[in-house]
Amino acid sequence: MKAAVGDRLIVEHPTLGGSRRVGVITEVRNDDGSPPYTVHWLDQEHTTLVFPGPDAHVEHAEQTATHG
Repeated sequence: MKAAVGDRLIVEHPTLGGSRRVGVITEVRNDDGSPPYTVHWLDQEHTTLVFPGPDAHVEHAEQTATHG
């Protein structure tokens, strides 16, 4: 997984029908874009250090801008 500041981290809910969490990556601690990331969560308006698991994926900022 590789990310940059401004990308979104999407964490899918492990059960069917559960809601997913969306956060904006505000800090990438490794030069190669690998985790951990500092993420500002949009649903709860707080920031945490995240080591994403297999239920997470990155939506790159340019993808978001292109696809709305």
